[in-house]
Amino acid sequence: MENIQITIKPLGFPWETKDPFIFCVHHRDEFPKGNEQLGPAVPLTGRNIGNDFVVKDGWRMYHGQSVPGFPYHPHRGFETVTVVKEGFVDHTDSLGAAARFGAGDAQWMTAGKGVLHSEMFPLLNSDKGNPMELFQIWLNLPKVSKFVEPHFKMLWDDTIPLVIEKDSTGKATEINVIAGKIGNTTPPSPTPDSWAANPENEVAIWTIKIEANGNWKVPKASPEVNRTIYYYRGKGLSIDGNTIPDYHSIHTKADAEFTIKAGNEDCFLLLLQGKPIKEPMVQHGPFVMNTEGEIRDAFLEYQRTQFGGWPWPEQEYTHDRNKNRFALHADGKLEEK
Repeated sequence: MENIQITIKPLGFPWETKDPFIFCVHHRDEFPKGNEQLGPAVPLTGRNIGNDFVVKDGWRMYHGQSVPGFPYHPHRGFETVTVVKEGFVDHTDSLGAAARFGAGDAQWMTAGKGVLHSEMFPLLNSDKGNPMELFQIWLNLPKVSKFVEPHFKMLWDDTIPLVIEKDSTGKATEINVIAGKIGNTTPPSPTPDSWAANPENEVAIWTIKIEANGNWKVPKASPEVNRTIYYYRGKGLSIDGNTIPDYHSIHTKADAEFTIKAGNEDCFLLLLQGKPIKEPMVQHGPFVMNTEGEIRDAFLEYQRTQFGGWPWPEQEYTHDRNKNRFALHADGKLEEK
């Protein structure tokens, strides 16, 4: 085991990551029925509205006032990869771009030199609950790319490869390949300025479901790659016969060969890996730069320009209830699903 396992840690909030990633959060909320404003059709009393991160009745409002989610806020110097397993996200930004995505979709957004955006979780069902599950992953940008033009790319569910591998007993492992080649399967390309755009950086983002009592052999990567596996749901996971505690992360050698086995119920994992950028990193809230001076400059520029201002009527803007999944890009390109 000593040649495989480097560190096992309990998962906190946010999840700890390794270079080139900055952090990862996992949101699972059993939201109730929605009201006419697409917010919860129940009283919000007893919640710290505007900063509600404590699970109450199975869900949180986060920074939302009337709709759960994250009203407009700035980013500079990195990327967000938002993977939605259940529920929906309504995106709007300072470039005039917008989207509604969910149910298996992912959004890859390069903040670059600066963008102001909102991520709200519309509760579209008025006759039943609105369960939601998503990951938001922050991926750093190298110094050469920190001031690129901001933009986003949609990885729609039907374009994200699903790899199914079966073990000797016929038990299946399902891998959603958001980034990073696995075997002969290559996912859609990320944004062009991403650290992940160069295959030599071996960036991978996979969500993994191992069937109860099934085995999955983890493919090797280069020895310099940082690899972390997040075990966020299930029971009885083990690596080469060694039991892993529930809700823990496993940082492993990327060039080690090992087998993961699920217990008596399905086990769910997120794998993040990539070659480190190996540059100084200074993070202050929504800005990730190389120096303290660049952080100060980011705050001053945001105060002066608002990164282009806010063209939407509300800070926590949601789209019409009947709007299907779509993406309107800053250049006017419209994608509809």
